Amino acid sequence: MKAQLKILFAMTLAALASGCGQSSQNATSTMNDNVMPEGSKHKVTPNVVIFYVDDLGYGDIGSYGAKGVETPELDRIAANGIRFTDGHSSAATCTPSRYSLLTGEHGFRNNAQILKGDAPALIQPSKPTMASMFKKAGYTTAVIGKWHLGLGDGNLDWNKAIKPGPLEIGFDYSFLIPATGDRVPTVYVEDHNVVNLQKDDPLLVNYKKKIGDMPTGYENPELLRYKADGQHNKTIVNGVSRIGHMDGGKAAHWVDEDFAEVFTEKSIDFIRKNKANPFFLFKSFHDIHVPRLPHPRFKGKSTMGPRGDAIAQMDWITGRIIKEIEYLGLAENTLIIFTSDNGPVLFDGYFDDAANMLGDHKPGGPFSGGKYSRLEAGTRVPTLVYWPGTIQPQVNDALVSQMDIYRSLAKLVGVKLADDEAVDSLDQLSVWLGKSENGRVDLIEESLGNSALRHNQFKFIPKSNKKPNFIKSKKIKGGYINEDQLYDLSTDPGELNNLAAENPELVSKLQRRLDEIIQGRY
Repeated sequence: MKAQLKILFAMTLAALASGCGQSSQNATSTMNDNVMPEGSKHKVTPNVVIFYVDDLGYGDIGSYGAKGVETPELDRIAANGIRFTDGHSSAATCTPSRYSLLTGEHGFRNNAQILKGDAPALIQPSKPTMASMFKKAGYTTAVIGKWHLGLGDGNLDWNKAIKPGPLEIGFDYSFLIPATGDRVPTVYVEDHNVVNLQKDDPLLVNYKKKIGDMPTGYENPELLRYKADGQHNKTIVNGVSRIGHMDGGKAAHWVDEDFAEVFTEKSIDFIRKNKANPFFLFKSFHDIHVPRLPHPRFKGKSTMGPRGDAIAQMDWITGRIIKEIEYLGLAENTLIIFTSDNGPVLFDGYFDDAANMLGDHKPGGPFSGGKYSRLEAGTRVPTLVYWPGTIQPQVNDALVSQMDIYRSLAKLVGVKLADDEAVDSLDQLSVWLGKSENGRVDLIEESLGNSALRHNQFKFIPKSNKKPNFIKSKKIKGGYINEDQLYDLSTDPGELNNLAAENPELVSKLQRRLDEIIQGRY
């Protein structure tokens, strides 16, 4: 084994020395520009639906080894499409990953961090996005579900037109949770306006102090359905305390258990209205983020309590929308991508027994860490692609990143990108369509202001003293230590055997490569 490792390390060093990386300009696939099978009746502008789940771990669905919960809808598309074993979000937290998916660049290039519920728009109108790219190709575009990329200009009045937002960066329609289910305001925003807001009951939001007379978790714990930690114990809505204070807007308040029906029906309505022309739907889930309050019909669908039941609900939502696409006769002209914004977390502010009811289930699969972590389960997430008639069923081991969806699909629909657009996105279209397993060579994995580097099967985590204190309460192995770490994931997926001390030359070269990408491009 040691002799094999030495050979492998030597080959890696040689590749790094010769500059064997990738670039957004020349990382083209081996397939021809005509990506469709010969004789295909598909248009080059298929409908595109991205299902983007929140906090879903690598091992949280059936085809990736879930126990205690069944996901028949996702298992069906996994069996009939591509199941990637090495698919990644760009970061171990939500806002940076969402930013990267939509812009094709790493969140650290725009200081993307987990945002408050009243934060200004992180993506400004001048910034190209995947949605604006699809618009150039003649698509109608929509985002439905969780947003958490900021709204407005920093001085937001929720009682007036809310902009800039999704409509200013390429989306034709939006129906949103402004931030997250655990943050105020607990209202839907459709296009530029809060839904059902009454003029005589204005909505106020404050993340610094209490306003108005709505009960709070720290003042009225007897009103809570779930006990919460100190961060999540502010304004109570629907029996759940949230992050931040709000007042007013009572007719606009959501009921968490309604999310499944509301967002599914909005998605189906958009698809029906646009079935005659190409559309792009970014279906962004609240599930399985906290607070986990699935519809009562899903109670007891798993053996893992609310978290497992939320997975079952998420599976139903995905299946319901895909079945509508099939019913409308659109399946063979619709590319579907299913993935998650980051890895799993059990306790994330609410005491809902997620950890106690886990049983034999492993949310991160064989990988260490999870949400917030520098380790592999922080960004390695379920990644499925489904396109009947075009994609052949397969398990694909290529290293793929959600950032590459932007440039890859731009090639698919014939849109030429500007030099400064989607700068971290590589053309990996052949991989995403299952024609190749030649994925990325390098990929930065971002986590709470830190960066690690995947280089083929190696994972390099530079030493860092940026250790977030709150991660202790999450009981997640963070990988935040002040010494270099190097792992060979092909033999050590759990990142248990640190090889850095015995391979200083490789560590040095990987550090230089990481710095090159951060300061430039892939």
